[in-house]
Amino acid sequence: MPLLGAHESVTGGLHLAFDHIRKVGGAALQIFTRNQRQWKPKPVSAEEQKLFAAAWQEDPSMPVASHASYLINLASGKEELVEKSIAAFTDELHRCALLRIPLVIIHPGSHGGDGVDEGLARFSKNLDQALELADNQVTVLLETTAGQGTGLGSRFEELAAILNSSKYRQKLGVCIDTCHIFAAGYDIRSEASYQATMTEFDTLIGIEQIKCFHLNDSKKSLQCRVDRHEHIGQGAIGLSGFANLLNDPRFANHPMILETPKGKDLHEDRDNLQTLKNLLKS
Repeated sequence: MPLLGAHESVTGGLHLAFDHIRKVGGAALQIFTRNQRQWKPKPVSAEEQKLFAAAWQEDPSMPVASHASYLINLASGKEELVEKSIAAFTDELHRCALLRIPLVIIHPGSHGGDGVDEGLARFSKNLDQALELADNQVTVLLETTAGQGTGLGSRFEELAAILNSSKYRQKLGVCIDTCHIFAAGYDIRSEASYQATMTEFDTLIGIEQIKCFHLNDSKKSLQCRVDRHEHIGQGAIGLSGFANLLNDPRFANHPMILETPKGKDLHEDRDNLQTLKNLLKS
C-alpha cells in the first residue's frame, strides 16, 4: 500500500518531526530543514545531525523528504534574487545531504512576466548550477503547481521541458500535488479522467519519474488556477479522486504526504490519514 504521511513541524528541533509523524500514525514524512522566512539560516550542527539520525533510526524504513524554501525562485529574471536563490537551494541540497534526506521538493518558480519559455530556460540553467555547486546525490523533485499568476509548472509540458533541458536529469524527478494539478485543469475525479491524466503524464514525461505525491483536496474548482488546500474529501476533488490514486498499483510503494491545515494537537492529520486508509481496497 502507499506510504501515507504528512508534512510536520520542526519547531524545537528537526528530530521532533519524527515524534509528530508517529503520533498521527504516518508512514512518510516531509519537513522544512530550515526557517522558511530566512535566506541564510544557521547551518545544521553536528548535534542536530546526531539527534535526527537517532530519531529516524526508530523507523529507518520511513521515507523522508524536504521541501525547499518558498523564497527561492530559480526562474526569476532579477539578478540579485537569482543569486540568492541559487545560494539558498545549494545550501538546501547540502543540508539534505548532511541529514541523509534523499529527496528535496521545489516549485519551478515564477517567470515574473517575461514569458513561460524564458522562465523555464532560466529555471533549468539555475537549477543545474545549484546541482553543480552542491555536487551530491540528493534527488530534486519538481512539484506540479496550480498555475497562479506567472508561476511555472502547472502544465506537464513545462515540467517535461525542464527535465529535458537539464544536464542532470538523472538527479531529477516529479512530485504530483493533487490540489495543484486539479486547479491547473487535470481532472482525477472519475476513473476515466484519472487514467487520461496519468496517460498524458506518462506520454510527456514518463510515469516512472513520479517519486512522491502531495495529497491535498482543493477548496476551489477544476482549472481555477488557485492553490487552496482542503481536507481530504471535503473539497472539489472529493473522495473518488483520491480512491483512484490510492488504488493505482503503479504507486503502491510511493510516499503520499498530506499538506492540509492543522492545529497543535494534529488531530486533522490523524483524521485525514484515516480517511485515506478507508479508501484503500484490500
